[in-house]
Amino acid sequence: MSGTTRLLLADDQALVRGALAALLALEPDLEVVAEVGRGDEVLAAVAEHRPDVCLLDIQMPGIDGIEACAAVRAAHPDVRVLVVTTFGRPGYLRRALEAGASGFVVKDTPATELAEAVRRVRAGLRVVDPVLATESLVDGASPLTERESDVLRAALDGEPVSAIAARLHLSGGTVRNHLSAAIGKTGTRTRAAAARVARERGWI
Repeated sequence: MSGTTRLLLADDQALVRGALAALLALEPDLEVVAEVGRGDEVLAAVAEHRPDVCLLDIQMPGIDGIEACAAVRAAHPDVRVLVVTTFGRPGYLRRALEAGASGFVVKDTPATELAEAVRRVRAGLRVVDPVLATESLVDGASPLTERESDVLRAALDGEPVSAIAARLHLSGGTVRNHLSAAIGKTGTRTRAAAARVARERGWI
């Protein structure tokens, strides 16, 4: 594809964001037009700077990169999204693709390969880390229901059941039932362990 590809970078680590910008700027056909440090700043930056491709981290303040991806794809379907993350987890890969991402690579990808991934995504192709793709197929989809995932996310903060119930507008008994089901599905013994396993596998 001819012409310069305009890029938006979203990563809450300024050093990482700056390094990515510097590496990509060395490519004559790539131009970084915007950088943000929060997930909830992505959509406004896309509207303002009109990038061709957004490179999004996953774990960011505000909203995570997967939510930001879904928002961008809904509002600007012509803008492609490439997830570039430290957290190479099969569950994250599956959720990112479901949110509309065109690619998913990890941050230790060599600069030349990252630039090529950007070009392929811009051209309408899909780029996925091959190791993660295999692991995703082996691990399968998350066994957690949407509500169980919500409850486990809240449990990550170590809040009591009453606080989780208030936050999610559920009864304490319902929260306990969801936690019990999630503990069973993750093969753990406590809600903290269940939340940790679900996070490690990219389910929440």
